Amino acid sequence: MALFLMLAPLSLSRAQQSAPARNDETQQQEDPRGIRTREFLGLGRMPDARMAAEGAKTFASTCGFCHGENARGASGPDLLRSPVVLDDNQGELIGKTVHEGRQAKGMPAFPSLTGDQLRDLAEYLHLQVELAANRGTYKALNVVTGDARAGETYFNGVGKCNTCHSVTGDLAHIGSKMSPPDLQQEFLYPAPSQQPAPTKVTVILKDGSQISGTLKHLDDFYVSLYDAAGNYRSVALGKGVEVKVEDKLVFHREMLDKYTNQQMHDLTAYLVTLK
Repeated sequence: MALFLMLAPLSLSRAQQSAPARNDETQQQEDPRGIRTREFLGLGRMPDARMAAEGAKTFASTCGFCHGENARGASGPDLLRSPVVLDDNQGELIGKTVHEGRQAKGMPAFPSLTGDQLRDLAEYLHLQVELAANRGTYKALNVVTGDARAGETYFNGVGKCNTCHSVTGDLAHIGSKMSPPDLQQEFLYPAPSQQPAPTKVTVILKDGSQISGTLKHLDDFYVSLYDAAGNYRSVALGKGVEVKVEDKLVFHREMLDKYTNQQMHDLTAYLVTLK
């Protein structure tokens, strides 16, 4: 198996995988901020609300007495942190666990639940994860609570924002183009450029030699690219082959662990002044 050290998430997310088989005709209209945040965090597809509503009934009668209201935990564990829930896509892991139980851990089996009930239950749990993790769905009443001067100092100082952005260039008049909540979401969870530049990739072969260029395709078996001379190259992925893919948003991803609440609000307050 090839070793992947990717700077961008390249595996198919739940959003790229098949949606639930039922209720395909009822696609929810989502807020763009929720979509952008989901993609940035790799949360996957939006759970089906109608299926989740049915699953809530099953959860209340079979699971809630142990796992608590909204699956946040009670005498049983918090399911929003469960690897079974987080790694599940359409009930294939959750359904098996609920159907068979985990007797060694005190969880009873529920063999009478139907396949539809198990899929609905899975959608309900995925929706709870979505509501907890996707900040883009939160309704902010007032995000302009910071100090604009401190935000300007942060922008030009330790935040290093001015190394990539310019208040007279890409951010000119940004305060009059976007609402404060959208503006804050944009720098916390930026969307890829509408006209993205070609993605750069480096392939390190078994002998240590490297091939760098513009990525054309990457899957579990091959990586193809155009090298610096414009030549098409295709490399089979196997033991000892390493792939590094450029992530233009890596700095923003790293900053999520570094921002303090005050810094986020100060920066927002400063950007709002750029009319």
